[in-house]
Amino acid sequence: MSLRRYGSLTVEISREEKPLFPGEGITKGDLIDYYEAVYDRMRSHLEDRPLVLRRFPDGIEKSGFYQKQAAEHFPDWIRTTRVQKQNGHQDLVVCDKKATLAFLADQATIALHGWLSREDRPDNPDRLVVDLDPSKDGFAPVRRAALRCRELLDEIDVPSFVKTTGSRGLHVVVPLDRRADFDSVRAFARELAGILAERFPDDLTIEQRKRKRRGRIYVDVGRNAYAQTAVLPYSVRARPGAPVAVPLRWDEVERGRIEPDSFTIGNLFRRLARTEDPWRSFRRRRISVTKAARRLENRKEEQQS
Repeated sequence: MSLRRYGSLTVEISREEKPLFPGEGITKGDLIDYYEAVYDRMRSHLEDRPLVLRRFPDGIEKSGFYQKQAAEHFPDWIRTTRVQKQNGHQDLVVCDKKATLAFLADQATIALHGWLSREDRPDNPDRLVVDLDPSKDGFAPVRRAALRCRELLDEIDVPSFVKTTGSRGLHVVVPLDRRADFDSVRAFARELAGILAERFPDDLTIEQRKRKRRGRIYVDVGRNAYAQTAVLPYSVRARPGAPVAVPLRWDEVERGRIEPDSFTIGNLFRRLARTEDPWRSFRRRRISVTKAARRLENRKEEQQS
């Protein structure tokens, strides 16, 4: 047992030497060190957002689990928020301190998945996520799909941001002004995905059944719903190599040099030291879904006339 201090708070750390990524020799202590160091960059994506924890107490080679309800043994200084669910409620963790992030890492929380809304307005998302999910290996089609999504959003003057997921795909993310509820956001996202699939039927699909995708990229907008989550920027993923979900510049996608596992806890800080935050303008560029939907409808009518 060791102690780490964060201002007035102390976190008890157990078994820092425990391997979480055995193939790379990455220990729980390494995971805590990573989250300590990345907290300031990750902070704006964590604050005020209900979290779902992806924990692997025995490392990634064993089965992990998702944890929603905050455990009774969590320290009382860890803040939670009460959210409604079917037939009741849950108290989810909100990470507003570096000490909280360190404690969660000590609990072998490898990945952090956040709601698409914040705790004060849980029914009104502050981001829309288009998840581009490949049906087969090969990242070039995913990059191409992301650029096509951006192109459509540019046509209707909607800002978009992109990140690796640390897994096989990319997320295209639109910042929202939180005036619209999930139903309105999901309706717009579905319309957007449908147009993309119509434009590029050989490459993109909105078909949920894998056997009907025929190798095409699945344009998944199902995350845009109450209580659904997306992996947060700078979260580690429970995959060999300890890859990280990382915000990108669009020109990096255009150049085609990014792969799903380009960034890991071992190399990310070299990038952060030489690269400004590609999402630094994210909140300043928030848009109205109502306006975006109207522009999309007008664009459809223009192309059909």
